[in-house]
Amino acid sequence: MAIVRVAVLVSGTGSILDAMLAENVPVALVLADRTCRALDIATDAGVATELVDRQAFGGFGSGFDRWGFTRRVTEVLASHDIDLVAMAGFGTVFARPLFDAFPGRVLNTHPAILPAFPGWHAVEEALAAGVTVTGCTVHLATVETDAGPVLAQQEVPVHPGDTVESLHERIKAVERRLYPATVNKMIDDIDGVAVGRAEREAKR
Repeated sequence: MAIVRVAVLVSGTGSILDAMLAENVPVALVLADRTCRALDIATDAGVATELVDRQAFGGFGSGFDRWGFTRRVTEVLASHDIDLVAMAGFGTVFARPLFDAFPGRVLNTHPAILPAFPGWHAVEEALAAGVTVTGCTVHLATVETDAGPVLAQQEVPVHPGDTVESLHERIKAVERRLYPATVNKMIDDIDGVAVGRAEREAKR
């Protein structure tokens, strides 16, 4: 059976990366857009790492070269023969070249039940809206942020007295189960397609 090479894209503590490694996701590369603890987790696990620092592309202000950054990340992923990209708390929005290079192969997770509360402040907006249920969505990432096809969702109740921190932590607990399971399912689907194609070609 084919081996699918997964890249996990990180910017922070690496809690989702930890969960993926624990669930035997075949992580071949961990790529970060800034120095962060997740790179240390990858190194300790014997996984290859790459830092494509966005500071080299204009940093975090209006001068940020999103296309240049995206092209560089895409080149690095290609150099590692990556098949599937999983963004895990990744703090930079990509331009089109990444999605052209990996059509239908870029995943993301979002702390809400999309299409509700897209964007960077989903947990705050859910609390402000007074909803009683929010949750976690794993979806295919596209050029339009948080608008790609949904792969999996799980609800999380909003408790009376919840803060952004307490609610987000319960969402993260779900995310750390749902995301690795969804990635592994997609890997199985990719492997199945590859094996089926090989069998058909062998019969010719």
